[in-house]
Amino acid sequence: MHKITAANQEWWSRFKDLLDGQNEWPTDYIFKFIVPRAGQAQLTEVFGDHPVTVRASNKGRYVSVTATMEMTSSDDVIRVYREASQVEGVISL
Repeated sequence: MHKITAANQEWWSRFKDLLDGQNEWPTDYIFKFIVPRAGQAQLTEVFGDHPVTVRASNKGRYVSVTATMEMTSSDDVIRVYREASQVEGVISL
């Protein structure tokens, strides 16, 4: 689990403000991540029953994972990002 510090709490607060300024809730939100192939299953679990598109990199060591989910608030979006951040080696796009 990632340690919560004042600095990253401030980042999440700015991100929340940005989400609220650019979206009207509820909205379909597109999540895109890159993860080492070993983390694919753990990352796709974050999206539950929602459809997920997975594409392997040229050498197959990484996969891109894209999911569109209906989000009711910026807090919902942040929850998904925080959960995905627990996957080893994940990069959000």
